[in-house]
Amino acid sequence: MLNIRRVTLATGALAVGALAITACAPSAGAGNAAGDDTTITVWGWRQEDATTYEEIFKTFEEAHPGVEVEYVPYLNTEYDTILATGLKDASGPDVAQLRSYGLLQPLVESGDLVALDDEIDGLDEFSPSVLDGARGVSDGAVYGVPFAIQTLHVIYNTAIFDDLGLDEPTTWDEMVEAFDTIKASGVTPLANTVTDTWMLPIEQEIFGAGTYGGTPYLEKMLDGDATFTDQPWVDSVDAWTSTQDYWGDNFQGTSYEDAQALFTSGQAAAFPGGIWELANFRKANPDLELGIFNVPAPDGSGTPVPGYVDGSFGVSNASDNKDAALELVEWMASPEFGQAFSDKLAQISPVPGVTPTDKLLAEAVDGYAAEPSPYITYAYFSGGTPTAWDLASSSFSSLILGEIDAAGAAGKIQQGVDQWFTPRS
Repeated sequence: MLNIRRVTLATGALAVGALAITACAPSAGAGNAAGDDTTITVWGWRQEDATTYEEIFKTFEEAHPGVEVEYVPYLNTEYDTILATGLKDASGPDVAQLRSYGLLQPLVESGDLVALDDEIDGLDEFSPSVLDGARGVSDGAVYGVPFAIQTLHVIYNTAIFDDLGLDEPTTWDEMVEAFDTIKASGVTPLANTVTDTWMLPIEQEIFGAGTYGGTPYLEKMLDGDATFTDQPWVDSVDAWTSTQDYWGDNFQGTSYEDAQALFTSGQAAAFPGGIWELANFRKANPDLELGIFNVPAPDGSGTPVPGYVDGSFGVSNASDNKDAALELVEWMASPEFGQAFSDKLAQISPVPGVTPTDKLLAEAVDGYAAEPSPYITYAYFSGGTPTAWDLASSSFSSLILGEIDAAGAAGKIQQGVDQWFTPRS
């Protein structure tokens, strides 16, 4: 089984603090290392972004005559299985969009990816904790160039807040008072999803990070000095579920798409989720006025902003165009790619030197830089089976349905993690 102690995990401020550093980009005049008339296939799971990726890759193609970059998207829910098979021979991708943290490890262990540490320039400019999202647990090598940081917030309808005379809350009590006011007005305060259980650990981080203590608590967990069953973590689950009164009618049957629709239609004032939702919400309702706020710790100790590396782009060991693929991935570590990615896809790029032009993305970056907090179950306890993320998704569902309490949910997570986790030495 994978052993998390075999790699040192840097858990301080993530890449945002290093965004002012300029990455080393490949020369714009560099030729095609694999010869003329080369097609580099890039596999990914973002079907909705295919046209935009093709547009972004045109910049690389213009600087590399004779090279065509083809983005091949697959259905998100089928992608992992398709990729695992496709990487086995040259008929698969040259470059692949890779999942992060524990979900990356099967591809590392199978030997299907090129270790990039000594292959491309620019990686040493990234924050070590950002590279953790693309690092092999067993060998500590980096297998992809991280492409996005996702931060977690409460996204809110500014028009509703303005109509009710509400400001962004700066304390837990102010947040509860705002939710009370919204509920009294006949609007659902929070559009939470329950049936799509993958969202439940995200919601718990948003409302619970300030209770368990964020990064300092993670450090204790990795050293074996704290667990999911200790009181700070259990209390963080209770802090999250204490907001149930504001989730609206029949929340037990609310799906992810239902929750999105409640928010974009104006029936709910806020949506707890990731910064990636901004693009979705703006597309669904271009007239929607959006804001974000971060949940203050109930004891007033701070306002943590949870975040994690969403994925990376790596090179297939079976590729017949490995040199050209490496050159493309090296370009993906440059500010030119990172800025285009951020501007055109409304995402936070972890590439050093990139500053979001979108106001809310910039606000998210600033908050995350000031007080970064980890997404513990997904990022740091997903290196073995069963993953803490899968366990949390399942046990939190049982909790919401009233089958267990917070301590019971935490116990299920810890029991599963104990099967494979060894504290770092």
